[in-house]
Amino acid sequence: MRPTPPAPLDPDQLALALRPFGESRMLPRDAYLSPEVLDWERRHLFEGWMCLGRESDIPQGGMRAESVGDYGVLLTRDRDGVLRGFENACRHRGHELLPCGGASTEAKAIVCPYHAWSYRHDGSLIGAPHFREVESFDPGALSLKPVRVQQWHGWVFVDRSGEAPDLTQHIGELEGIVADYDAESLVTCESHVYDVEANWKVIVENYQECYHCSMIHPELCKVTPPDSGENIELDGNWVGGWMELRDGVETMSFDGRSGGVAMARLDQQERTTVMYVAVLPNLLISLHPDYVMSHQLVPLSPDRTRITCSWAFPPDVAAREGFDPAYAVDFWDLTNRQDWSACESVQRGMVTPHFEAGPLAPDEDGVYHFVTHMARAYQGT
Repeated sequence: MRPTPPAPLDPDQLALALRPFGESRMLPRDAYLSPEVLDWERRHLFEGWMCLGRESDIPQGGMRAESVGDYGVLLTRDRDGVLRGFENACRHRGHELLPCGGASTEAKAIVCPYHAWSYRHDGSLIGAPHFREVESFDPGALSLKPVRVQQWHGWVFVDRSGEAPDLTQHIGELEGIVADYDAESLVTCESHVYDVEANWKVIVENYQECYHCSMIHPELCKVTPPDSGENIELDGNWVGGWMELRDGVETMSFDGRSGGVAMARLDQQERTTVMYVAVLPNLLISLHPDYVMSHQLVPLSPDRTRITCSWAFPPDVAAREGFDPAYAVDFWDLTNRQDWSACESVQRGMVTPHFEAGPLAPDEDGVYHFVTHMARAYQGT
């Protein structure tokens, strides 16, 4: 891969973020406010492996377009189940082939809504109206531009650069943590989209600590001790850790009861804890004993992030007559909104003229893992 230039940030302030835990500071103020920093992140962090959602969102013979911040990627799946990715732009005049963020569409062909150029699910051009008479026209040279795509436990990742190391290296030792949840077989029962007026890193940092939980999450604290668990440092481009469920609590819900069943292959530790993982740069995974919640983050501007939150359950549970995912969805929708409100307040506070990066509390070692990861990336190392 090409060497990464440093981000447009004060190197002395980045050095403060990299000091030993207990002495360090948060990232520089401009990391959360500067359009130039977001541009750097889009070119150097979001150009590599980035999550675009769940594989099950794209049926066989279907397609879906997702924003990657500054442009869109079209995902297709043919009748044989092969998943592919392309730049969401017609080879004629560049019109988007599908609107980003819309529902999946099932169709025999990809048809541009502007001039009706049509493509197969493998990206090859089928036809272009009125070009049969053009002798020099070569359909074989006008296939859609491919984007590298891989699947991991039901999540779809794209590498826009085409140069990132294999996804298994990006995931690293997280594979051993996620494997027992059989996430690739889970069925998404509900999804919510939130537009949050905060930088994407503020959201990840909030996710990495429960130092704030006793102040803004009374419902969450009833089912999990906010000072429980520990963070994990293993190989891979991710940060995370686990928290305990209180005695007698089955899962994260208002009353601590599950409306489903625990995953079949989980051990006792996994049945009594919730694992929270941030797969960088934009996927948050919450592994519960009976469901998996994920947040997909897309930065729209330095102070605005679109978040797609989905809840997935074992297929036999999802297919059960009368099953209602609300026990998990309603609990986390409330908790999400409490978090988003706090993150938006943080963003507004950082705009004040004399704001400076603050220190980290002893409970914020998970934030430290993320902040130091980002600081090293900003340095180009």
